[in-house]
Amino acid sequence: MGRRSGQETRIPRQFIPQERPEMVISAAQVESMRIDTAWRLYDARTTERYHGENETIDPIAGHISGAWNAPYMDNLTPDNTFRPVYELRTLYKALPGNLPAERIVFYCGSGVTSIVNILAMAHAGLGEARLYAGSWSEWITDPQRPVEK
Repeated sequence: MGRRSGQETRIPRQFIPQERPEMVISAAQVESMRIDTAWRLYDARTTERYHGENETIDPIAGHISGAWNAPYMDNLTPDNTFRPVYELRTLYKALPGNLPAERIVFYCGSGVTSIVNILAMAHAGLGEARLYAGSWSEWITDPQRPVEK
């Protein structure tokens, strides 16, 4: 079977977005979810940043108290493409709690790289996890919120 060559076209279609506010979690929701065993909160940043080491972006180092680490780079091969589906399934099924995707919330530094984890879970056929978009950068703006190193 050979490679495709030439110009490919697609019939134009109109994109109509459909908001899904239930997929985005607020800081107040994170506060209660982080200690509820029916939910699991994961930090998608590198292990070093999760542990409060080598923090180069935010003024406070560490992670949200009660969060687990699931670095977004673990989803990728050396050429920065997704790992095979079976590997992604294995990776996410091995996470603590083994909860369904709808009970998982990801965050990172600013809400961007955690999307890689959410997409990887969906790509692996495991469902749609949720996003704490404010992430670490928002969490640390309130000194009353608990953090760990």
